[in-house]
Amino acid sequence: MTSPQAQAGERGVAPVAAAAPSCGTGGTDQAPAPIRLQDQLCFPLYACSKEVVRRYAPLLDPLGLTYTQYICMMVLWEEGEATVSHLGERVLLDSGTLTPLLRKLEEKGYVTRERGTRDARQLIVRLTPEGRELERRAASVPRGMLQCVDLTAEEATELKRLLLKVLGQLRQDQR
Repeated sequence: MTSPQAQAGERGVAPVAAAAPSCGTGGTDQAPAPIRLQDQLCFPLYACSKEVVRRYAPLLDPLGLTYTQYICMMVLWEEGEATVSHLGERVLLDSGTLTPLLRKLEEKGYVTRERGTRDARQLIVRLTPEGRELERRAASVPRGMLQCVDLTAEEATELKRLLLKVLGQLRQDQR
């Protein structure tokens, strides 16, 4: 039976170096191995993320949306309204990034922003009828992205599972 590292090598993929015991700690008694880009997990994650966002652009341009505006709109299409803090938690963006993004969505007529009636510190973002109509126009975007990636349904499910696992672990380390 072949190890996963050997199988990766057979496919032309360098095995990823063993992870350190804890994120951010590098103390081992062994001499460090040379740091090689091809051995790092971070680079294919970075490059893939960048490429996915780039591939979204021609699908979102006709809708007048950026990728970050699109993911915010997806939350609003699911929930109808959300506080800025809840929206930030869902899309992993801080209020400093969300504020200009939401302002632009409001200028386009897709959302409204209003202070909460019970708590004036909360800013509530709501879909407008135009924002709801945009969901219908955006329905082909996920299908268009699927055509960019040659994965089986099982591979896509496993990739998503692994990415969410890594993301969950990294976010937990932040707390």
